[in-house]
Amino acid sequence: MDTLAVVLEAPERLALRRLELLPVAHGDVVVEIDFSGISSGTERLLWSGTMPPFPGMGYPLVPGYESVGRIIGAGPEAECRIGERVFVPGASCYRDAKGLFGGTARRLVVPSARAIPVPESLAEQGILLALAATARHAIAGGDHLPDLIVGHGVLGRLLARLIVAAGGPAPTVWETNPARQDGAAGYRVVRPEDDSHHDYKVICDASGAPDLLDSLLTRLAHSGEIVLAGFYTKPLSFNFPPAFMREARIRVAAEWKADDLVATRALIESGSLSFDGLITHRRPATKAGEAYPCAFGDAACLKMVLDWRECA
Repeated sequence: MDTLAVVLEAPERLALRRLELLPVAHGDVVVEIDFSGISSGTERLLWSGTMPPFPGMGYPLVPGYESVGRIIGAGPEAECRIGERVFVPGASCYRDAKGLFGGTARRLVVPSARAIPVPESLAEQGILLALAATARHAIAGGDHLPDLIVGHGVLGRLLARLIVAAGGPAPTVWETNPARQDGAAGYRVVRPEDDSHHDYKVICDASGAPDLLDSLLTRLAHSGEIVLAGFYTKPLSFNFPPAFMREARIRVAAEWKADDLVATRALIESGSLSFDGLITHRRPATKAGEAYPCAFGDAACLKMVLDWRECA
């Protein structure tokens, strides 16, 4: 069995080509993908060649960890799942390409446990499930909900929406790019220079900018916390005296866990969390060569989705 897949042959060199899939094991499922998202964080690093060394890193590779489709086949231990609508957070099922993160293809072979059921009603919005769980993980690990979020991209918007859904006070969101200052729902978006507050209990950075720590420390209350929720490719540093005077804490938020996914799905199914307005751009998968530069270079593009439904 083979599949049509997006393959990064080298930095900024993309191809759409057929790859042979590994055999289906007893506990595997075969998922036919309808939609896959392009991550403007980690996939941008794969595209530019600046991704730090990770196990399995190298070219050629199939990117992507935001895919939604339907189970169309399975090994003997998972046949009962055929027909389910599922989210797949990546795959490693190719003979001739690395699967980092491996989800941007028409067909995937994955262990049954990695195919996560999603409501039919989500359709293309299902690709946002892992990012929402990542946002939930960032805010659930501390003593207080963030009252300042840095960055109003998709992650920043999900963080703000989750805080509102949790019943917390509406956070302030900083955004310097005029193209991303609209779209607030129950919270306010301001430029940093227009914000006079210097007493935030928890600041959550979703920008990934490596040079913000000193400016964020000056906005922190005593015993406050800075949560690093972005992905940072350069070393982070800060001046010690301001952090010392505030007895500041710095926490790194990593990937989502199973309970984050369960909690996020519950919020979606109850109507407390909406993904509306977060997917701004769409391309057929055959136009992937146009989609990737747009996803990384157009500030108006919050989330780009590839549509695989017309591909064989």
